[in-house]
Amino acid sequence: MSSSPQIDYTLRDKIIAAPEVILEDPDVMAALIAANERAMGSNIVDLRGIAMERLEARLDRLEDTHRSVIAAAYENLAGTNQVHRAILRMLDPVEFESFLKDLGGEVADILRVDCVKLVLESVQDETSPAVQRLGDVLSVAEPGVIDQYITMGRNTPVRPVTLRQVHPEADDLYGETSGWIRSEACLKLDLGDGRLPGMLALGAEDPHQFAPQQGTDLLAFFAGVFERAMRRWLA
Repeated sequence: MSSSPQIDYTLRDKIIAAPEVILEDPDVMAALIAANERAMGSNIVDLRGIAMERLEARLDRLEDTHRSVIAAAYENLAGTNQVHRAILRMLDPVEFESFLKDLGGEVADILRVDCVKLVLESVQDETSPAVQRLGDVLSVAEPGVIDQYITMGRNTPVRPVTLRQVHPEADDLYGETSGWIRSEACLKLDLGDGRLPGMLALGAEDPHQFAPQQGTDLLAFFAGVFERAMRRWLA
């Protein structure tokens, strides 16, 4: 006994001509498998169908991981290019005063931060004419202040790079901009033998721009280049 097909002839011919279209469509395949299970009844366990479901779930997880890895790679590449451009701009000036003032200008813009402060430990106070010429970028502090600021007074090791959210009402490092700085990167600077340390503080209005769980490799590299540039100027 023969029966005529219940599917439209045109659609049937298309499927027969290109069956891979069905196989490559996960929604269609899922519908066919579900129909097959209903046809077999509830007393039959389709082990192959169960295995396929598990493989599909695993494939979905792998695809999500793959997308996350690609997104992270693009983000890291963008961050690397950003730091490289900031370093090249930082090394452009041929005068020490311009070198420091650019930190609060184009270098800050490239790094997408809202405020940059250079803190130097020194016995020289901020009323010195040499300090005043450098404008709002430079702050002079007493010896030991930098470590205390980075550790917030706690008895903990001082890391080369510290990323965190801040509550600017508790300090006056950023001056008039303290009211809207919500996260910061503190880069401790080694300015060479016989010199007191320094700190480069990058402040951002975005509270999520700098957070403790973020990587610090790029900022550590930026701080290393800045240290070497400063040593040459100080020499």
